[in-house]
Amino acid sequence: MQNEQNPEGQLNIELSEEVAEGIYSNLAVITHSTSEFIIDFIKVMPGVPKAKVKSRIVLTPQHAKRLMRALKDNITRFEQVNGPVNDTEFSNAYPMNFGPPKGQA
Repeated sequence: MQNEQNPEGQLNIELSEEVAEGIYSNLAVITHSTSEFIIDFIKVMPGVPKAKVKSRIVLTPQHAKRLMRALKDNITRFEQVNGPVNDTEFSNAYPMNFGPPKGQA
């Protein structure tokens, strides 16, 4: 029985060195069907018109909602300590012109 092996009911989570390094992402694209949410994490580079998906997470709608609540809770706690996060609104397109200003003549 699992309760005999782990009497506190805790889940032991292993994190490999490769996964612990993380993957940088500055764009997330979210799509969904009736049975799952898919979040693609992408790294967009200035001046490069093509970007690859670096990681994909597939969630049930229930887990997606739990993730949303957990993120909201953690952002609230972060802002209580560090102040508000500057949430710059973009249009439906992601910003491709970030980086240093272009020269003008």
